[in-house]
Amino acid sequence: MKNSIFFVLLIIVFSSFQKDKKEIETATADLIVTNGKIAIMNKNNTISEAIAIKNGKVLAFGTNAEILKLKGKQTKVIDANGRTIIPGLNDSHLHLTRGGRFYNAELRWDGVTSLKTALKMLKEQAARTPKGEWVRVVGGWSPFQFEEKRFPTTQEINEATGEVPAFVLFLYSRGWINKSGLKALKIDENTKPPEGSSYEKGADGKLTGVLLAEPNPTILYAAIGALPPMTDQQMLNSTKQFYRELNRYGITSGIDAGGGGHAFPKDYGATKLLANQGEMPIRLSYYLFPQNKGKEFEEFQNWIENNKVGNNGEIHLDHGYELEGGGEFLTWSAGDFENFLAPQPMLEDRPSWRSDIKKVIRLHVDSGWPFRIHATYGETIANLLDVLEEVNKETNGKLAKERWLFDHAETITEQQLKRVKDLNGGIAIQARMAYAGEYFVERYGAAKAKYAPPLKLMIKMGIPVGAGTDGTRVASYNPWPALYWMVSGKTVGGLQLSAPDNMLTREEALLLYTKGSAWVSKEEAVKGTLEKGMFADFIVLSDDYFSVPESKIKDLSAVLTVVGGNVVFGDKEFGKLSPEIEKAIPEWSPVNFYGGYQKR
Repeated sequence: MKNSIFFVLLIIVFSSFQKDKKEIETATADLIVTNGKIAIMNKNNTISEAIAIKNGKVLAFGTNAEILKLKGKQTKVIDANGRTIIPGLNDSHLHLTRGGRFYNAELRWDGVTSLKTALKMLKEQAARTPKGEWVRVVGGWSPFQFEEKRFPTTQEINEATGEVPAFVLFLYSRGWINKSGLKALKIDENTKPPEGSSYEKGADGKLTGVLLAEPNPTILYAAIGALPPMTDQQMLNSTKQFYRELNRYGITSGIDAGGGGHAFPKDYGATKLLANQGEMPIRLSYYLFPQNKGKEFEEFQNWIENNKVGNNGEIHLDHGYELEGGGEFLTWSAGDFENFLAPQPMLEDRPSWRSDIKKVIRLHVDSGWPFRIHATYGETIANLLDVLEEVNKETNGKLAKERWLFDHAETITEQQLKRVKDLNGGIAIQARMAYAGEYFVERYGAAKAKYAPPLKLMIKMGIPVGAGTDGTRVASYNPWPALYWMVSGKTVGGLQLSAPDNMLTREEALLLYTKGSAWVSKEEAVKGTLEKGMFADFIVLSDDYFSVPESKIKDLSAVLTVVGGNVVFGDKEFGKLSPEIEKAIPEWSPVNFYGGYQKR
């Protein structure tokens, strides 16, 4: 009997192999890329020479000779010219839709290496900004990336912008509003700041123009929300520009964590329109973030009743635009703000936090909705795990069967990681320490920064981990400084943070940014590698990620980006393959003069 079963299984396996072989032999590829150094990212760490694409998925990989046998009359062939090719990058926590809404209106200091240059850009932009509009620099930079290693002063910002209102944001820690901006928003010495925030005053009792989150960032959200909005047409154009910018740096997928000042479904219109029209150059998954403090349960209840996880019942695109669940502030009372310039917030100071978040977590579990929770500090995570374990017990283990994760987890401990693993949870880590690590060290010490977060331990314990940036405000959206931080353990200012045994190999870091992030959105079976049958999402790199000097990792970009077998971005020798994109609007948009991430 055993021999018969074995024989039958052998026939099935052989038949399946013969079927796959015949399919490859008889198939005609839509696209073939040859002469590449292609990292398949499978368990064998295969490096291939060529790859064939059919119907948006990987058909086969192998030598040039093997793959060119799949060429037909209509097959498009691209010569990679010996360049390195990797699976498309997938940011586990990137505010794509919100970033798209505002991109055309923002002057980006991301990547600028001199404060002198940054202020010059501010002055130039102020000169072209029409009356009634603002100059705005909204995150993505660190003062330590500048040669001067310091913040701009209010005086410098006022001198650069003159009578044009201006707002500059540093992470969610502080902001600067110039004199014209304070006047436009009618903020003076008698204006009451939101709880947990303040307007800085000088020795003379006058406002300095500095807004401080201590550590509540509501004051910063309010300032951003008060700035003039763009028209629907401008936001659609802005979204296209931003997604093109992400493609430029090799992002083919992103998981949107929602964010403050960004309401669903009202503020998702531009991205949804692109998705409905089949014009998304990026695969986008999104989690819903409640906006009304104290009304989070009601918001989630309404969303769960009227929306479906997956394609949301209306947009039928294969993993192109999907609702994933709830997060990252399930409740505002349980949020621990990551402002390392201010003392650590403690949940115990907010009596309702436990009952608030338990109610919302239970709603998600009972409804079968995945969820993610913003948690910076180990103390917060320990408290939240108490609640998660209670809900898991009360639901007979149902919570541990759902997809759930913590976001950030900078100071999570080994014991807490064990508890996360016991509940089958995951973690999405971001490069926030690359932009605020100096302030973390100043407040908590260099020893604690060595394992903030404990990346190597997470991997060793087998916990699912996805990598990302938390762009566009808390960090830059550019994934390469994030990969550099994971590999080198250094901030964008060059400070060594991580211990040697907490720094990742290049392969480990890339795996977190591909297959690791696919886990976060339940898509690890369809993307993250370039194995047969996986989505044909890949990038041709400007230089070899695996061999360039470590310091050059942060300077990499894509010269060709392909999503679902379609070219969405091309540069250098592939520039003619790049789809056309209209100019940024309005005409005075900083994008038309500086682009996004700065390499100067």
